[in-house]
Amino acid sequence: MVQRRLLLVSLLYFLCFLVDGEGLTYDFYEKSCPHVESLVRETLAPIFLTDPTSPPALLRLMFHDCQVQGCDGSILLDFGPAANMTSEIASVKNFGVRRRDVIGIIKSAIEEECPGKVSCADILILAAREAVAITGGPQIRVPLGRRDSGVSSRNMADAFLPQANVGVDDMLRIFAGKGMTVEESVAILGAHSIGITHCLNIRPVRAEDMGSKFQSLVKFSCLAAGPATNLAFAGNDLTSLTFDSQYYRDTLSGRGLLRIDSDMSTDPRTAPIVANFAVDQNYFFQVFASAFLKLSTSGILTGNEGRVLKYCNGIG
Repeated sequence: MVQRRLLLVSLLYFLCFLVDGEGLTYDFYEKSCPHVESLVRETLAPIFLTDPTSPPALLRLMFHDCQVQGCDGSILLDFGPAANMTSEIASVKNFGVRRRDVIGIIKSAIEEECPGKVSCADILILAAREAVAITGGPQIRVPLGRRDSGVSSRNMADAFLPQANVGVDDMLRIFAGKGMTVEESVAILGAHSIGITHCLNIRPVRAEDMGSKFQSLVKFSCLAAGPATNLAFAGNDLTSLTFDSQYYRDTLSGRGLLRIDSDMSTDPRTAPIVANFAVDQNYFFQVFASAFLKLSTSGILTGNEGRVLKYCNGIG
């Protein structure tokens, strides 16, 4: 265990050096907008208070942005790259993606103090980081300096966002493409610790394979709503508003809602990691933070490669 922790620390230091070389730094806005992180936190506080579903929504928003063209804010745009094309958000795989408006609200607050300095892509990463922290997860320090994309394509979202029934092989391939280890790939799925799953995406499961409490919750949320539709949903785990390791304990107990949640607990490559995270929440937090850093620095635009939009939807 000690050796693994030392290895993780070494990887984090290496990653810090790597992202610096790609144009991201931890003090990027030190002179141009020194209070950017506190501005994000202060703007989010009343939103999180009045809408407890907004933290998982913002975390999911980051995932869906970073998995298509990289973490470039393209999911926030309301137009495609040409007049006859639609944006990423129009993809059926982005059904249920919510609270893009929050990034615009934060952007407006920052523009009042630091006009034209902070990208929407950076704001989205900071908002997702705060979503993890406010729900009880780790405090993650993230490097900044991303630029915004001017291109958003539904076709790209259709092609690159994974299906709801993705299995372990595809999951590991997707996150390996972001530079993640198998352990980090399992950890990043801990984002499922908060939020909901739409009933149409819940894996087929025999009632006897579920715990009685969980079975009752799923029945109440989905079956009572009649035929499964995307309007019905169930909480991802028994503590779906708290970022913790309950997701892994539920997965081990046969209560995983998605196919990947279930398969991870039996696949020999991932099952020991799931079991470890289930009993060692602090270690899960450490590995999740490492995975979050890798995801949030994937496919970024820096310097002259992108721009700093005044309006995150690209209109105005």
